[in-house]
Amino acid sequence: MNDINMTYEEALSHAPQEEPARQYFFIERCQDILENLKEVSGKEQLTFHIATFGCQMNSRDSEKLQGILEAIGFVEHDTEEADFVLYNTCTVRENANDRVYGRLGYLNSLKKKNPYMMIALCGCMMQEEEVVAKIKKSYRFVDIIFGTHNIFKLAELMYERLEEKKMVVDIWEGTDRIVEDLPTERKYSFKSGVNIMFGCNNFCSYCIVPYVRGRERSRSPKDILEEIKQLVNDGVVEIMLLGQNVNSYGKTLDTPVSFAELLTQIDQVEGLERIRFMTSHPKDLSDELIKAMKNSKKVCHHLHLPLQSGSSRILKVMNRKYTKEQYLELVEKIRTAIPDISLTTDIIVGFPGETEEDFNETLEVVRKVRFDSAFTFIYSKRTGTPAAKMEEQVSEEAIKNRFDRLLDEVKNISSEVCGREVHTVQKVLAEEVNDHEEGLLTGRLGNNTTVHFKGDSSLIGKIVDVYLDESRGFYYMGTLRP
Repeated sequence: MNDINMTYEEALSHAPQEEPARQYFFIERCQDILENLKEVSGKEQLTFHIATFGCQMNSRDSEKLQGILEAIGFVEHDTEEADFVLYNTCTVRENANDRVYGRLGYLNSLKKKNPYMMIALCGCMMQEEEVVAKIKKSYRFVDIIFGTHNIFKLAELMYERLEEKKMVVDIWEGTDRIVEDLPTERKYSFKSGVNIMFGCNNFCSYCIVPYVRGRERSRSPKDILEEIKQLVNDGVVEIMLLGQNVNSYGKTLDTPVSFAELLTQIDQVEGLERIRFMTSHPKDLSDELIKAMKNSKKVCHHLHLPLQSGSSRILKVMNRKYTKEQYLELVEKIRTAIPDISLTTDIIVGFPGETEEDFNETLEVVRKVRFDSAFTFIYSKRTGTPAAKMEEQVSEEAIKNRFDRLLDEVKNISSEVCGREVHTVQKVLAEEVNDHEEGLLTGRLGNNTTVHFKGDSSLIGKIVDVYLDESRGFYYMGTLRP
């Protein structure tokens, strides 16, 4: 039977049951259809565009999705005027959903001009029932909808859409499956994210992530180490270990392995220069992990440690499972072990019931810790979370006033803290050509601070010595040392 004429039901009877062989089967089927579409449309190539919203885990997922699309035969296009457009969505804050809805109208106008165009939506936003219902009712021109648990199925879902000629919706409520070894196309040749776990068990009262990402499930250390070794062989010098809460890594494994033990094993991978990780939950950051960081030659001295609030009362309502005092004690312990550590954080302003006294406690913690930088957020009400039903919602006027005050405090402290390495020679990973000033490269220190310096593009991907001539608050101007 000709593959192009094989219905989806017929393909299912021929497809392997095990993964990832099943997806490679559908990649090949899609390749056949794509060649046929090129002939019918008169196009030399069919293009794709992925827009990624949200966190670094979404970015890593998008690299995997891009790898599948390129294996099928699509060519990347830098705008949404492509033949296949995929939005990898985020739903942590309500405005992220609004942005997607706003852009879908534009995609519809493009699709009317291009009869061969397909539109796909995936990611966290698609795990919300009301979102999928709204899209099915009001955005019927969307072709494929899938969630966070089955991104590996893109080729199969595409084949189903092309053969069945109707919208395909495939949302899983949860999974314990981890499917690897599918094509991946990295954004950078010299650095990469590596998923070590998926999901979250914390259920902070404001956060929708556990509901859309599912329960925690860890990858085996063997698979993680194998992936990292392959990346290093492919030229990667820096990796970012990714998980919703990396500090709780390993608890779901048949033979439990702590995150500190995993970090120690990764530290021994030859050729790897730098190790980063995020995100760390304060309640799970152990003495063992601090020791592993201190003893490592490769773990960057940068730790993202979300605070969320400096009020113990609010932290309890948030279900964060630590107090202000415990957070400050943890910071002191980390700084004692690693004096040059760079600490960054997340802070929410306007959580239900937050008083002026609560907010002042947050300011107090910011002044005591003196974070290198902080991501500050206005509380976003997410339907389905306990916080959405809480009374005592804070007024917009009070939230704006507090947000501006917090931002000023964070900026002032950061501009002072971030200049501590000035007039020293530091290791910098050259990452890209500076797009504001000709002849400059942009790179990062181990503590994640940006450095601009004169250099040739041949240095990109290499770790070089740079003298930090001047601190400009949030970045350095430096001079390359031979």
